Amino acid sequence: MQAKKIFSFVVSFTILAVASAQKKPLFRVVAFFTAKNDLAHISYVHEANRWFTETAAKNNFTYDSTDNWGNLNKPFLSQYNVVLFLDTRPEAPEQRAAFRKYMEHGGAWMGFHFAAFALTPSTYNQDWDWYHNEFIGAGQYASNTWRPTPAILRVENKKHPATRNLGETFRSSPNEWYRWEKDLRKNPAIEILLSIDSTSFPLGTGPKQHEIWHSGYYPVAWTNKKYRMVYVNMGHNDMDYGKTNGTLSYTFANDTQNRFILDALFWLGKK
Repeated sequence: MQAKKIFSFVVSFTILAVASAQKKPLFRVVAFFTAKNDLAHISYVHEANRWFTETAAKNNFTYDSTDNWGNLNKPFLSQYNVVLFLDTRPEAPEQRAAFRKYMEHGGAWMGFHFAAFALTPSTYNQDWDWYHNEFIGAGQYASNTWRPTPAILRVENKKHPATRNLGETFRSSPNEWYRWEKDLRKNPAIEILLSIDSTSFPLGTGPKQHEIWHSGYYPVAWTNKKYRMVYVNMGHNDMDYGKTNGTLSYTFANDTQNRFILDALFWLGKK
């Protein structure tokens, strides 16, 4: 009888231990955002915060978000395995220095769409060489497509953990696509994950003709092999500008694209 009690206790303890281990989050994520300019970016940020919160609960990681860029400091960042920039970048020198140290000491980052934007002269001048030229590697913004439209995206590296669950191509959510100052193919540190497939052309609807692309090579997601990072050009919803100002498309209403983002996040979060 005593042996049965001991066996029952051991089994119960084991079950509790396993359950406790399963509840422990696999990794911790924090997203920084501004959400003050451009209705499309604001819509996207709200959507992203909803989607990441729901996805974290389903996939056993934690997700926090903040619009206080003053939190970009060593004590705060030390609590997290992955940092997201949903729509902008830090501006204060001390915030930039803290983020660079975080990345250079093993931190992980995923940035979306406008987080890589820089153009001189503009509100977001290219005044951070490490971030735009070395870390992201794209330099300044050069041009864009308009209106936001889906594109057929080609997987450039099927062996990467972020892309291994994708086919050769897939159709994206509608987006405003960016062209960059620098040719990322010439940078040995950059590994391009996704690019716009030629079957997407013409891409964009105008009305300005220079905002419709008819040819060319355009990377839309990549990593820098010197860091644990992924940049994703997606993150601009279509809006009913000037009429209802309502959202016409959603970035995360695309299971295949979501699979890529989640796989990339797990690659970053699990060392």
